[in-house]
Amino acid sequence: MMLNDILVPTYTQMLGALSAWLGKAEETSRDRAQALLIARLAPDMFPLSTQIRFACVQAQEGVFRLRQETFPPSIAVLLDEGRNASEHPGSITDARTRIAETLTLVEAIAADTPGIDPATPIAHALPQGMVFDLTAEQYVRDWALPQFYFHVMTAYAILRAQGVELGKTDYVAHMFAYLRPGTEPSR
Repeated sequence: MMLNDILVPTYTQMLGALSAWLGKAEETSRDRAQALLIARLAPDMFPLSTQIRFACVQAQEGVFRLRQETFPPSIAVLLDEGRNASEHPGSITDARTRIAETLTLVEAIAADTPGIDPATPIAHALPQGMVFDLTAEQYVRDWALPQFYFHVMTAYAILRAQGVELGKTDYVAHMFAYLRPGTEPSR
């Protein structure tokens, strides 16, 4: 239930929004697009290009971990690109391609996944050697979604801090599908 009802729609909506924000950044800042990709919120934080890749990593890890399957090579590629993004940030086109590839993978996996029991045990190991023992429900609620949103929101904040004109409607664009007719504000 959680994969198809919670994670996949969230990943799809927010990665789609992230791609749209990058499109907007490219349109309004063509001459600064490369500088945007290496911009950071703080000196000790990863740059925009890394935040994008790590958002993709979180989405891919989330679906494969819940299925209790080995991670695909694409995760290692994204992690390597993300760790080296300060020196090799790529382009906005590259970033949007990574997002599109992630969306394709996540949607394909979800289509082939039966419901997952929320009580399914998940052992979540971090590279530092820490291991968290969680249920699938706890993993989704306490790790998968917060980590994903951290990277997406950091990317949004970097773009805003760099002068890309984004607002709340860009962040919640997916909500307009639910807008009651006649209730939109007049300008």
